[in-house]
Amino acid sequence: MDGSTVRPLSPVDLADAFELSQLAGWNQTEADWRRLLSLAPEGCFCIEQEARVVATATVVRYERDCAWIGMVLTHPDWRGRGFARRLVGHTLDFARSLGIGSMKLDATVHGQALYESFGFTPEQDVERWERPGTSAISPASQSYSLALDQAAYGYSRADLLEALSPGACRTTRTDAYVLTRPGLIHSYLGPCIAESPESARELLTPVVNAVSGSGWFWDVFAENREARALASALGFHQVRRLVRMSLGSRLRERKEKIYALAGFEFG
Repeated sequence: MDGSTVRPLSPVDLADAFELSQLAGWNQTEADWRRLLSLAPEGCFCIEQEARVVATATVVRYERDCAWIGMVLTHPDWRGRGFARRLVGHTLDFARSLGIGSMKLDATVHGQALYESFGFTPEQDVERWERPGTSAISPASQSYSLALDQAAYGYSRADLLEALSPGACRTTRTDAYVLTRPGLIHSYLGPCIAESPESARELLTPVVNAVSGSGWFWDVFAENREARALASALGFHQVRRLVRMSLGSRLRERKEKIYALAGFEFG
């Protein structure tokens, strides 16, 4: 043990945190880090070494129903020292102190064994699909339906949806919604909830094609064949596969209605 301690992440740490996600090749922007800190000001943690942040982990809570763990990162020069284990343990202690009965995360192949050592078990696979191009989004795609989202997930993500679309109006559609946001590498498509494949296709086709040559990342449940088929039809191809894992009480989403996830850091 090197004597380092876990402490809260603060706004002055965001440049260091952003560098960690850049070094990992992730798509989050510095604005995404600011959004996380605003959404979960008491749930963002880090370890500091030599006057800089070298490891992070975040936990976003959805009321008392679910805590979502993400952004588990360690600087390449500081790996192998148990920082990720210490941070994950801290996030779990934090979630339990709030009385949250279910913890979830999306694990890479490299992180799965660590999470299993804490008692997490696999639920289902998630996939990242990509359409190459430049990063540019259409502002017309910013609207959401809290009712549709809650029906699909089984719990309220009201604060998340508001954080992902500040100032946006809620959609007048009753069958589907989608949000998009800029990314470091590509624009990000999601979350998206749709009552039917036809609704998803009608909504998403003009969104992804709104800017000629736009590049996208789109995360889906591997078991949602309709979402995968639609992604393929719109010119996307699969580039990554992760495992959704859970600890505590089981909360199963209605994956047939979830056409795009909010991101590996949000669920």
